[in-house]
Amino acid sequence: MDFSMRQLTAYALEPPHLPLEPAEVFRDWMNGTPDRYANRCLPMLIANQYGWHVLNRGTVRVEWNGGIDAADVSISADGWDDPPISNFGSGIVTWRIPYLFRTPPGWNLLVRGPANHIKGGAGSLEGIVETDWAITPAFHSWRLTDPGRTVVWTDGEPICSIVPQRRSDLERWDPILRELGSDPQLAEEYRRFAERRAAFSAAHPTGWEKDYFLGRRPGGEVSGPDDHQRRLRLRAFTPAVADGTQ
Repeated sequence: MDFSMRQLTAYALEPPHLPLEPAEVFRDWMNGTPDRYANRCLPMLIANQYGWHVLNRGTVRVEWNGGIDAADVSISADGWDDPPISNFGSGIVTWRIPYLFRTPPGWNLLVRGPANHIKGGAGSLEGIVETDWAITPAFHSWRLTDPGRTVVWTDGEPICSIVPQRRSDLERWDPILRELGSDPQLAEEYRRFAERRAAFSAAHPTGWEKDYFLGRRPGGEVSGPDDHQRRLRLRAFTPAVADGTQ
């Protein structure tokens, strides 16, 4: 496996810049579940951290009257001179992200909504950009869903996430559908898992085995992969030195 470093460069177009930060592991709504129960879901925690967040500046308020025209969305902003705009109509608001992103040859950039970030009244619209050659700033749009509802983005709230992806990788996968019984060893492991999970849940209805969280296979033995992850450690964007090198 190739663990060599790859460079993701954000060329700032003009100040003031929107902050770029590694995505946070926690979400307020997850922390607010009883006993922070949602934070037991390691796949969600990893997804939360999967990329870098572009953060909002100031406070942005938008409201849609349900119409299809751009003028049917009202937008106000405090503390930010370049608020989102409504130019597509149909309740869509778009942020211009003041960076031109560059990835290595053959790499795209997925621009999506922050993972597991619940936004009442708005849904994120995702896009994939070939950032190894495109000469355009990034944009990110949200589609308003509830006419008459005011949706607010606060200062420091993530507008979107950016995630590098190798171009054409997805098309190289060969998906196959099989019966579980065609792999006897896997079928036996799953049987033991299901029995153990059922017994544990019956004895401890609100308990937490932590097997997957800790990278353990059924039975409790620590035999998961050596590269099992419970946290991601993304590097922060750092200013280049004067000669343009890192």
